[in-house]
Amino acid sequence: MSIGNANSPEDERPSTDDRSEDRLVERSVEEPSIGTALKKARIAAGLTVDEVSSTTRVRIPIVHAIESDDFTRCGGDVYARGHIRTLARAVRLDPEPLIDSYDAAHGGRPAPTPAAPMFEAERIRPERQRPNWTAAMVAAIVAVIGFVGFTAFGGADEKAKRPVAEGSAAPKPAPTPNASKPSVQAPPAPTAPKPEPSDSAIAAAPKGLVTVVLTAHDGESWISAKDHSGRLLFDGTLEQGQSKTFTDKESIDLVLGDAGVVKLFVNGKEIKDEFQPGQVERLTYTKDDPREGQAQAG
Repeated sequence: MSIGNANSPEDERPSTDDRSEDRLVERSVEEPSIGTALKKARIAAGLTVDEVSSTTRVRIPIVHAIESDDFTRCGGDVYARGHIRTLARAVRLDPEPLIDSYDAAHGGRPAPTPAAPMFEAERIRPERQRPNWTAAMVAAIVAVIGFVGFTAFGGADEKAKRPVAEGSAAPKPAPTPNASKPSVQAPPAPTAPKPEPSDSAIAAAPKGLVTVVLTAHDGESWISAKDHSGRLLFDGTLEQGQSKTFTDKESIDLVLGDAGVVKLFVNGKEIKDEFQPGQVERLTYTKDDPREGQAQAG
């Protein structure tokens, strides 16, 4: 009776699972993770985590978490992409391969949200439908004054045209002032200075609303905009040369992925700040601005 060989050639062949694990190990060796790549680039640039955080305004715990490939502290995919792009530029690393790697691991980049429609006159029609009693009263007063003035001057003209009755004495002319006495002339009334045009009149910004205009001047930037109730107005990339306008009756909340390339106008006035390229900024503006919004990094 023959006994089968316990170590057959088929048993010595590596299984499919073993080959898949070997390929995954080889791929992980060839392609470092996002956090590993950022950490190696930072060390190669001779920068500490504190220095990177101070340059990019990304909080230190978030920098440590991203270098450990933990993106849960970023607050969502949109903020994670912005932080990855900002950190990569700070350590002189091309951010696009890292963004592609993040999108591949997290289901791809979402389709950009369509921009909210720009301010139109129709939006304020419901407010204009209310009766303006002040304007009506002013118009009525002007009409009454005009009628009284017309009646007074018209009556004076009719009296001047009536013939003088016979036997009545003509009115004596008023005595002329003595020519020998110098006449005292009243000083001319000072002219009131003309008011300077306001910023809203110059920029034709609508009153009673906050109006924010963003223009990608020196490159593209990811931006996010919300109204006072938290409703998302826009979430996407603003290409170079493009502009977006957002309006609300109370406030506009902004997140700029690369604030250094964006020109910002609030209520018709340019907000000038020394934002660095690749810098992430969180800003809030109201209808009482322009005053520079307080940036909240991270």
